[in-house]
Amino acid sequence: MTDADLVFAIGAADGRYRSKVSDLAPIVSEFGLMKYRVEVECAWVLFLSRCEDIREFTRLDSDDEAMIAAIATTFDASDAARIKTIEATTNHDVKAVEYFLKEKFAQRPSLQAVNEWIHFGCTSEDINNTAYGLMIKNACEQSLWPQMQSLIDTLSTWANDNAELPMLSRTHGQTASPTTLGKEIKNVAARLERQFTQVRNVPLLGKFNGAVGNFNAHLVAFPELDWPSLSEQFVRGLGLTNNIWTTQIEPHDYIAELSHGLMRFNQILLDFDRDIWSYISIEYFKQRKVEGETGSSTMPHKINPIDFENSEGNIGIANALLDHMASKLAVSRWQRDLSDSTVLRNLGTAFAHCSIAYQATLKGLSRLDVNPEVIAADLDNSWEVLAEAVQTVMRKFAMAEPYELLKTVTRGRRLSEENYQEILVELALPELAMHALKDLTPSNYTGCAAKLARRELK
Repeated sequence: MTDADLVFAIGAADGRYRSKVSDLAPIVSEFGLMKYRVEVECAWVLFLSRCEDIREFTRLDSDDEAMIAAIATTFDASDAARIKTIEATTNHDVKAVEYFLKEKFAQRPSLQAVNEWIHFGCTSEDINNTAYGLMIKNACEQSLWPQMQSLIDTLSTWANDNAELPMLSRTHGQTASPTTLGKEIKNVAARLERQFTQVRNVPLLGKFNGAVGNFNAHLVAFPELDWPSLSEQFVRGLGLTNNIWTTQIEPHDYIAELSHGLMRFNQILLDFDRDIWSYISIEYFKQRKVEGETGSSTMPHKINPIDFENSEGNIGIANALLDHMASKLAVSRWQRDLSDSTVLRNLGTAFAHCSIAYQATLKGLSRLDVNPEVIAADLDNSWEVLAEAVQTVMRKFAMAEPYELLKTVTRGRRLSEENYQEILVELALPELAMHALKDLTPSNYTGCAAKLARRELK
């Protein structure tokens, strides 16, 4: 797709945002699916050729093996175009890959002699499910995982750098016990890390067991072979985890697990995007201006938090797709229906919108500066938040109805330092209680927030 073509793209991922997901395009596009199908078919031929118990398969020499391997590793746009041409006749995408490989094998007499071993014992789903497994594996490892890790690392750095910066909390939108900016950011990093760990630990499954998962044809041809063991060796060799209990299809449960994990990660990030957007609006953060950029078409002064809004919107699209995949892909009528096929073709779109969102948040963070003066002023204007500390210390000294007393003098009020000190005197606190409270300020009433902000993620 040329730059001129981008404006004709139906979807934003392949149009407006193409430059942001160019790393994903060769992996999750139809080209990528074809490439992985070719890789699986070639790997299967090589696997069978090395199986000593299959004496009917003429042994391949090193040059033969190198040529087969090269068909997969050098797969390019012209190869993909040839498969599409064949498919126009077959009206079957996997059969088109088989015929494409037979054309390639025909270029070398020793391979022409073994071309009927291409797709031996396979149903199309053997090729498809493992191809999608490889697609998901590479898309995650090469694109999504590094971006997700970058988000966690960036937030952890922000948390450490701002571990001791006191900040007013807000619960229910109202002033609440102080925290530190670093601690609040570390909360998000920890949540993201937990989901990232779970997502990375989802096993990527594959099956290679024939038309309905029972090795029917394999055992008729070679009844003496342990096909379940051979199949497991092959799937593991692809870098996937073997699933022996299937119908015609690998049931996609792991894709549902992966989708749900990504959705949780994304939802936490969306929560963060909205919080940062709100903090920008009350000037806890300043946005750096970029020369030449326009914030508003009519209000020249504006720098809008568009990156966090962009992330939020793309997360919504990604999660809608992932949610449908998780619910739909786990369902298939009897031993197989084809309704999963068109859904699976949108995996790349879901991954792309995840990637766009992650990049947008990272870009937004790179343009932010903390505004400590505003944060401090907000905190200094909220001495009423110390009421929690006062009534708790009063409880320690067994004073009567401490909560009720503080509620009477503070509820719904904004207190100044002067008001706070007056309340302490009026309460006639014991000397030890007064000692604990008289030097307390909103800025130093942060508990162990700084230590928590600096703790390493597990």
